[in-house]
Amino acid sequence: MSLTVIAIVVLAAFGTAYLVYGRILARGFKLDDAATTPAHEMNDGVDYAPTAPGMLAAQHFSAITAAGPIVGPIFAGMMFGWLPALLWIVLGCIFIGAVHDFSALVASVRHKARSVAEVMREHTSGRAFYVFLTFIWLSLMYVIVAFTDLTARAFVSDSYGPGVASSSGMYLLLAFILGVAFKYKLPSVPATLIFVPILFFIVWFGQKIPVTAPDLAVFGAPAGLAGDKLSFLHRHHFWELAILCYCALASVVPLWALLQPRGFLGGWFLYVAIVAGLLGIIVGPLVFTTGFSITWPAFVGWGSGAKFLFPFLFVTIACGACSGFHGIVCSGTTSKQIDREGHARPVGYGAMLGEGVVAVISLATVMVLAPGTKGAPDDIYARGIANFLRLFRIPTDFAISFGTLAFATFIFDTLDVCTRLGRQIFTELSGMKGHTGRIIGTVFTLAIPGYFLMTATGEAWKTYWLVFGTSNQLLAGLTLLGITVWLLQSKKRAWFVGLPMVFLIITTMTSLVLFMKEGFTAGASLQTKQAAVVAAVLFVLAAWLVVEAILATKRAYAGSGDPQHA
Repeated sequence: MSLTVIAIVVLAAFGTAYLVYGRILARGFKLDDAATTPAHEMNDGVDYAPTAPGMLAAQHFSAITAAGPIVGPIFAGMMFGWLPALLWIVLGCIFIGAVHDFSALVASVRHKARSVAEVMREHTSGRAFYVFLTFIWLSLMYVIVAFTDLTARAFVSDSYGPGVASSSGMYLLLAFILGVAFKYKLPSVPATLIFVPILFFIVWFGQKIPVTAPDLAVFGAPAGLAGDKLSFLHRHHFWELAILCYCALASVVPLWALLQPRGFLGGWFLYVAIVAGLLGIIVGPLVFTTGFSITWPAFVGWGSGAKFLFPFLFVTIACGACSGFHGIVCSGTTSKQIDREGHARPVGYGAMLGEGVVAVISLATVMVLAPGTKGAPDDIYARGIANFLRLFRIPTDFAISFGTLAFATFIFDTLDVCTRLGRQIFTELSGMKGHTGRIIGTVFTLAIPGYFLMTATGEAWKTYWLVFGTSNQLLAGLTLLGITVWLLQSKKRAWFVGLPMVFLIITTMTSLVLFMKEGFTAGASLQTKQAAVVAAVLFVLAAWLVVEAILATKRAYAGSGDPQHA
């Protein structure tokens, strides 16, 4: 079977799932287009505003899709083979990930567009609310650690890295200029015609003025490292600190100054990357009568060391199959813009299927590799996209630069949102307000990732990615747990959210136990010990929430009072 046939089968499966299973879910929730949504009830033209489903789906898709569905499939495909990864992406996306997003969106709409944490508080207890927020805050730490490490590595890893670092700096500056233009009422069409061509000029021009990070010996010399390896580590740490500084800035400046215009420009990278991948895989072979042979093994093995296929396949491919972070987006911004309840299917369920397509394209860049090939996800993705575009005579240097910068851009999308969200959660937990709260919340949100990154010496992202994937999937499981309790208390069917919830919680809790077992043994590396400590904390918080949910459900069925109160 060729790569083209597989891609067509996957697209057909996603389309069928949307038409069939999406409708089953809509009937299960009894969506009512006549009901008044929060977007109408609390319409203020700022946060709450009815939005056309096509526009809202595109906005939501850009918000949830970043580097996650790129890194996870590539990492898992190389670890276990492309077939297990492909099956989990397709089946996980249809029956778990899209169900989670759809359910979180509907639950928030039915609760006046409140967050998933507030839905949990209403149907379990006040304690659960603070435990859930703490869990989310700690989970965000590992998003920042893993993605910062990957981006810094991309900036120093090969001959293209310094050029991509230069392009990234110009890209962020361009986003700020666009933000100022938007603030002074520049319409979106002229903005697109002016700034998007400049964006792609930056892709080319960055390689002409590469920026090499200084070799800062202030970081010290870890045991066993010297020469080129030590120099690489010092330059790598420099970029990590620079990226964390960007995160701090993005967390406190107004939305119009950086986050919103950067998201506008980053969306173009996302859509062009998707179109490039699909054209290369499907259209290219049809036009040029040459396709891509699948050369990577379908099944590599059951895992190595302590990283077995179960549960680590399922937590490695986090965002490409299911992501708890999406629930935060669904209940944070998207639910405030739903015009009718029926639009939850194209926005919630449909957008996650779109992310599945991104994951399959990423996995395809592994499927065409020669057996035994090694490399970081950013390099494999960039060269894979360049390989797909080769059929259209796109210069390889430009295509690789585009793929690498697109990868870095997707990461910036995640980093600044996660830092801002972490800062907001910290201030809510601590009670700090105003400018001081923003500054202290940002510092505390970045302090733990900064420590982990500065003490790491190897490929830290590999360890941190698995912890991130585990916490992210567990967050999805806990979100589904809260929704299950809500449905059961409302005396409604909950099997379509209950079954995915049970699978996610069992899988992720098993992963946390294995992390603890590995990290608390003699001879474990520092970063493995760090991961084990965080895994232990996450395990306790998750177990606490499960107990709160069980007690709340028993209270509701026993009729012993208001299940909202402990």
